[in-house]
Amino acid sequence: MRVLLGVGGGIAAFKAAALASQLVQRGVEVRVAMTPGALEFVGARTFEGLTGAPVVLRSTQVDPDGSVPHIEATARADCLVIAPCTAGLLARLAAGACSDAVCLAAVAAKCRRIVCPAMNDAMWRDEAVQRNVATLRRLGFEILGPVEGHLAEGYDAIGRMVEPDAILAGILG
Repeated sequence: MRVLLGVGGGIAAFKAAALASQLVQRGVEVRVAMTPGALEFVGARTFEGLTGAPVVLRSTQVDPDGSVPHIEATARADCLVIAPCTAGLLARLAAGACSDAVCLAAVAAKCRRIVCPAMNDAMWRDEAVQRNVATLRRLGFEILGPVEGHLAEGYDAIGRMVEPDAILAGILG
């Protein structure tokens, strides 16, 4: 199995590293694409070390073997998982924007697509966010989470990204 893991810019990005590790340990081939915002939370080298593959950071990137990763990784993927998926990333995905490597992969992917939202409760309940989630569902995306739990703002509420184990079960289940 091949998974393309899209990492958005949110504090829950550290969970994406745990997910990548769990997938690799189960023999899954993992390639990671990151938004610029994701790089503010977790470095590309973390994912490169976990997966053994260069991270896809932009549409103009060329791998050392001469392949164009945003095309190759998307075409080879059996599943695209975007975790964490912030409110801004949800909006770009719903609009079909190709403004970063993750959105570009989501538009180009013909495989199963799973989105794992992560944001605070006010953002999650916002009408525009819910409209974007409904649009993604209509487009065939699976939405996994969010769940209630401790948020970065320091209180418990809906908006926490599901744990890596739940994402793993969603991918493999």
